[in-house]
Amino acid sequence: MPTRATPTVRQRRVGAELRKLRIAAGRNTEYAAGLLGLDRTKVSNMEAGVRAISPERIQILANNYECRDQAYIDALISMVESRKRGWWEHYRGQLPQGLLDVAELEWFATRLRSLQTVHIPGLLQLSGYARAVFDSALPPLPTSEVELRVALRTQRQKVLDHDGAVEYVAYVHECALRMQFGGRRNTREQLDHLCEVSERDNVDLRVLPVEVGAFPGAGHAVLYAHGVVPQLDTVQLDSAHGGEFTHADAQLAKYGAHMDWWHERSLDPQRSRDFIRSIARQL
Repeated sequence: MPTRATPTVRQRRVGAELRKLRIAAGRNTEYAAGLLGLDRTKVSNMEAGVRAISPERIQILANNYECRDQAYIDALISMVESRKRGWWEHYRGQLPQGLLDVAELEWFATRLRSLQTVHIPGLLQLSGYARAVFDSALPPLPTSEVELRVALRTQRQKVLDHDGAVEYVAYVHECALRMQFGGRRNTREQLDHLCEVSERDNVDLRVLPVEVGAFPGAGHAVLYAHGVVPQLDTVQLDSAHGGEFTHADAQLAKYGAHMDWWHERSLDPQRSRDFIRSIARQL
């Protein structure tokens, strides 16, 4: 099996799930290596995501780890069967790995939810707005990299309009609507675009007004990507140094609860559109 120096978050996830199954079954790497006719190092590399694993070997391991959840096993198998190079691979070597991982995560998700407190969600950004966001980075990004990031962000938005487009729920704080990235005109165009795209059947855009007060998750922009089965859900957190991915049960529960809190207290889609239009008129 080939190895890969920098596995994607999806490849690492398959390995992490196999390790989780092995530990739950009370087995060590020597046991797994014996099942597959490999040495311990190769099994460790599989569990780290740096060595590919075939669907047949996933099934062998799952059977011997006494995992009876076939939907879960099939989902893991589908993750290694979909080895066709995604469109984001065009940017490999030109942009940070984390940006490509986000694109891959979104593409394979069955449902997406996000929380944004400062920016308009990336999947809903116009190119001018996105460019203004990237231009605000310190230290400054080279113009060529800014344009590559804008192109990647624009192409990511295809998950909302291709065949079988993903369902997307976006929670946006009022502060994000009022932040003028790129100036008043640029912001007004962005808000008008938000209202337009929120009319799509698969997009549920909800605004949390400032008057609601304190709210959970204030320090993070959060993307919650639902997997084919709940065990394969993933949360991605934005930070100044790049994206962080987590799938620990406690973290999934925590950020899922944040999403539920925002859903209960944010404005419904029509009231959100009216609210956004009122801000746009002020500009």
